[in-house]
Amino acid sequence: MTFQDFNFNEQLLEGVLSMGYTKATPIQEMTIPVIMNGDDLIACAQTGTGKTASYLLPVLNFIANANTHQTTALVLAPTRELAQQIDQQVEGLAYFTGISSQAVFGGGDGMAYEQQRRGIQNSVNIIIATPGRLIAHLTSGVLKFNHITHLVLDEADRMLDMGFSDDIMRIISYLPKKRQTLLFSATMPGRIRNLAKAILTDPQQINIAISQPAAGIDQQVYRLHDGQKTPLLKMLLKDGGYLSSIIFASRKEIVKSLYKELKQAHLNVAAFHSDLQQNEREEILLRFKNKQLPVIIGTDALSRGIDVEGIDLVINYDVPGDAEDYVHRIGRTARAATTGTAITFVNDRDLKKLKSIEQLISREVAQKELPEELKGIEHVAQERPHGGGRNDQRRRLSRYKGNKPRPAAN
Repeated sequence: MTFQDFNFNEQLLEGVLSMGYTKATPIQEMTIPVIMNGDDLIACAQTGTGKTASYLLPVLNFIANANTHQTTALVLAPTRELAQQIDQQVEGLAYFTGISSQAVFGGGDGMAYEQQRRGIQNSVNIIIATPGRLIAHLTSGVLKFNHITHLVLDEADRMLDMGFSDDIMRIISYLPKKRQTLLFSATMPGRIRNLAKAILTDPQQINIAISQPAAGIDQQVYRLHDGQKTPLLKMLLKDGGYLSSIIFASRKEIVKSLYKELKQAHLNVAAFHSDLQQNEREEILLRFKNKQLPVIIGTDALSRGIDVEGIDLVINYDVPGDAEDYVHRIGRTARAATTGTAITFVNDRDLKKLKSIEQLISREVAQKELPEELKGIEHVAQERPHGGGRNDQRRRLSRYKGNKPRPAAN
């Protein structure tokens, strides 16, 4: 199915074609007609399937045909990076329509807040916002949502994971009850279904390839202990021939530590974490997107907050705690029908997490043999995320050979 088949507004179609869009993805084929028909929708689709365009295009089509100069569409997103990416996609798709948009998010300085406030006061057609900063503008009285016809919740599961449930309901209290509401989520737990019941009216439901990694991803596992992780990481980055890589770690402290070690190994790398200023985060993502930066290290905030084509390697330095997060992490590679490699480091503590991942994706992940020069590296016990107590401290300080720790004293 091509984009000409949707009978979009002529100026909108011109923007779509100029961006290189030709054939619709399955999620776009299924959702666009439903949204254009005016129905509420709950859609479940994995990352990298084209879901952003699947809701933006029909909303843009509605605005273009209505020829309105009011704020009629609101898109809620969990992170500033995703909000910015959606805003950029609006700018590209709507280039020939005159439709305006404003990304609203926290983390910037007073100048950024003022710029957002001015954009809001100019009655842009679409606001793309993170919940927390949007509430700040709502309570200030500068923002009115009397004319909203479309509400989109993108990555709703992530927003609930981040504790935005009350904020979402508070925002919705400012909106007209008569509107079209679209909820997009990568997973469909009970909390999402309850949210859908509360805010949607007789929704259509669409499920596309739930929780399945793209076929083009070469998934690999290395069984190792913590002391072998960083040496293996350096080998893969230096000798693997990869041009664009993302490394995921469980905590920002690990991100910072890895950054220092990789810089000392003369690798061109940047750390992406919440302690950075907004302009620093934007610069890192821009350099990475423009292929000026080959390696970026981050936490799960990157797994849904970055949309860059041509990433050929994803490394899970730590196994994610949630199997769904594994799918989102490795979904950064092999996007748009390309191929890529996803490598996960698994120690003894994380074997249960690996089993959960394999159950979710309905397959075993191929195990790779460690390079010989790494097999003799001594194992130094590392702190567990929730460890505590004097015995735990003794165990963390112990040094031992091989993969089995000394038994703890009773």
